[in-house]
Amino acid sequence: QVQLVESGGGLVQPGGSLRLSCAASGSIFSINAMGWYRQAPGNQRELVARINRVGSTNYGTSVKGRFTISRDDAKNTVYLQMNSLKPEDTAVYYCNAEIRATGSFWDDYWGQGTQVTVSS
Repeated sequence: QVQLVESGGGLVQPGGSLRLSCAASGSIFSINAMGWYRQAPGNQRELVARINRVGSTNYGTSVKGRFTISRDDAKNTVYLQMNSLKPEDTAVYYCNAEIRATGSFWDDYWGQGTQVTVSS
């Protein structure tokens, strides 16, 4: 059983910062790409940032230069540092990872989501 558990969401003022974390646990054999997506009310889920096994990254257009994704493979954890937050960054943020569980095949896993609200 593989799980992704996010933490670090909350309420922050415009211009502030937050750091999200997502830890993968369970019978994990290997992890490939990890990433963050977000979904605001009435909108489709969109890519925020993604990082592959060798550290190559890609970002959604609206967050480039403000957000930074990183990973710690020893901890099976991916992070999202969010700076210069704007009200339009308000959304539920979901962690995603391509994981091969022990004795299984590659699969796509999602966390339960963490709310980020940017408001004064």
